[in-house]
Amino acid sequence: MISVAEFVLLGLAEGDMTETMLFVLFLVVYLVTLAGNCSMVMLIGVEHRLHTPMYFFLLHLSLLDICYSSVTSPQMLVHLLSRHKAISFVRCAFQMYIFLVFGMAECVLLGLMAYDRYVAICHPLHYTSIINWHFCSWTTGAAWLSGFLNSLIVNVFALRLSYCIQNHINQFFCEVPAVIKLASDDSSEAETVVFVFGSLLLLLPFILIAASYARIGITILHIRSAEGQRRAISTCGSHLLVVSLFYGTALFAYMRPSSVSSATGQDKAVSVFYTVVTPMMNPLIYSLRNKEVKGALRKLLNKKTTAPKT
Repeated sequence: MISVAEFVLLGLAEGDMTETMLFVLFLVVYLVTLAGNCSMVMLIGVEHRLHTPMYFFLLHLSLLDICYSSVTSPQMLVHLLSRHKAISFVRCAFQMYIFLVFGMAECVLLGLMAYDRYVAICHPLHYTSIINWHFCSWTTGAAWLSGFLNSLIVNVFALRLSYCIQNHINQFFCEVPAVIKLASDDSSEAETVVFVFGSLLLLLPFILIAASYARIGITILHIRSAEGQRRAISTCGSHLLVVSLFYGTALFAYMRPSSVSSATGQDKAVSVFYTVVTPMMNPLIYSLRNKEVKGALRKLLNKKTTAPKT
């Protein structure tokens, strides 16, 4: 039986000066995240040259990042300026569910994007027959569906537990592993479910990404042009950097045994990377460096500046 009416989020730091500095920092990061991802959604929507499978995946990545960051960042910003850091049980449960929906869907989508690049670089002649619109729509739909279903299963097991004594969450948002630690009864079953589904939704896409980029790396080595090699290595290297940051920190949070997992400052710092930092970096790394995107952005800006004034 659930007894607590609300949880108290302990947040990232204590002290008015530190919290004010963190507020300014994370507000800037959140605004940059929204600006970058909303720009990509708008640009891909209006520019017909970007209506391709690759940008279809990038469109959904931007949508996920907008939703994903908006689950945690606004509440974190409010709590940094407030002394009352409580959240009702219902709101906490909803946040846990919706956060995992977007997070798990993004894990699968990043794997699909790596496979898309693998086919484009290693099998360019067969690209249009493999990565067609039927493939894109079905796999992207499966990514979203996997997020909804897996989050539902994980949260059902987490919310079946009793929370009668402790209600202080040593985190800046309601995250399943941190909430489960407060359970009054045996939480081993819920922890196992988190570990299993974390393995499926984190490890499998990560293995696909690693295999895809390993094959891409071999192909790059056979490029005769030094300039072509340099550009390919730069692009793939930046992709791998942001993917490694996202998966590495998420694996650290969700796949450690409970016996070695503790809600420390280190854990919260790790959470910042996959909840706040990577949604900001994704449009900068995946989209805004592309020639097609830069060209489409210049075209859109030129239209706005040359539009007749009324």
